[in-house]
Amino acid sequence: MKYDFDELITRRGSGSVKWDEMPADDVLPLWVADMDFRAAPCIMDALRRRVEHGVFGYTFVDDRYYDAVMRWFGRRYGWEIQREWIQYAPGVVPAVSAVLKALTRPGEKVAVLTPVYNCFFSSIRNNGLQALQVPLLDDAQRIDFEALADALSDEACTVLLFCNPHNPGGRVWREEELVRVAQLCHENHVRLLSDEIHCELVFPGARFTPFASLPTPLKAEIVTFNSPSKNFNTAGLQIANIICEDADTRRRIDRAINDNEVCDVNPLGVEALIAAYNEGEDWLAELLVYLRGNYELLCSFAAQHLPAWRVLPLEGTYLAWIDVRRTGMDGEAYADRLLREARVALNAGNIYGEAGRDYVRLNLACPRARLEEALWRVAQVEARV
Repeated sequence: MKYDFDELITRRGSGSVKWDEMPADDVLPLWVADMDFRAAPCIMDALRRRVEHGVFGYTFVDDRYYDAVMRWFGRRYGWEIQREWIQYAPGVVPAVSAVLKALTRPGEKVAVLTPVYNCFFSSIRNNGLQALQVPLLDDAQRIDFEALADALSDEACTVLLFCNPHNPGGRVWREEELVRVAQLCHENHVRLLSDEIHCELVFPGARFTPFASLPTPLKAEIVTFNSPSKNFNTAGLQIANIICEDADTRRRIDRAINDNEVCDVNPLGVEALIAAYNEGEDWLAELLVYLRGNYELLCSFAAQHLPAWRVLPLEGTYLAWIDVRRTGMDGEAYADRLLREARVALNAGNIYGEAGRDYVRLNLACPRARLEEALWRVAQVEARV
């Protein structure tokens, strides 16, 4: 490989949420969704150049930025975005919250397919809205369209907040599934918001489709959230985009972004996005090969040494979804046990909604040696049971 994903980089002591929020220095964190890999060299070079300039005033986002976004999605997915459709923000979560504030009224319901990214629930709650949970089927691998239709027909439900690819289930939704979801939203006059932050983390056999690229009746009004942060490991640089074709919807979103003071971005985030989208494609390709190898290691190790684990298929993201019912514990209790006894931190599935209570989520985006060490720690604990 051209790039070294095996390098063990010390992150403890760097202000890392993933590492420095652990209760002790001997805990291996495989939880929060960022990667333990150094960013792509093109990003590092772009940041060095910007830092050498030495002045970090308020940032004007220029044509280079918009051109990079438009070329990236046009080249990779055939999604032809216009510059005026793009509104930048300091992250997908604040963007989601601002859009919910723009397009809803307190007391309304927002449908989510659960288990789903836990910050969806806080964004919904913080805007005075109610989460309408629609459980996915088959270990978060399949949409229950009958249940979704029922939820969207609730007259208080005005928004579907969707996740594509799905976190934590790891599903990359097919075009026919997306079209059917859009049709249900159209029939029930429900707005569709699509979080596509993991869009580049897709493995062979699956193909990511931007929701708003499909010729559906809702196409113009679909609001898409994306960012290089997950795909290129730049979450701390705080840059994301809200993309929507409909001018009236954009006007409302722009007002909410300014009302909530999330209209300014980090100059380093701007440079990182431009570098990633213009020069980072080969790094991303090698990253996907490495992540797939980590997933295959997890599956083979679990088959041999962790019979109580049932690792679900992973089409996208670097987040493995694991059924732990055969341990005799729910996900919260099991994750707590692994933290105490194995000194390994995973996410308990219940934070993603009631449908996730029997699962844990494991972050595969780390050097293989670190993943192996964590798995052996868990195996040793399981061997004592």
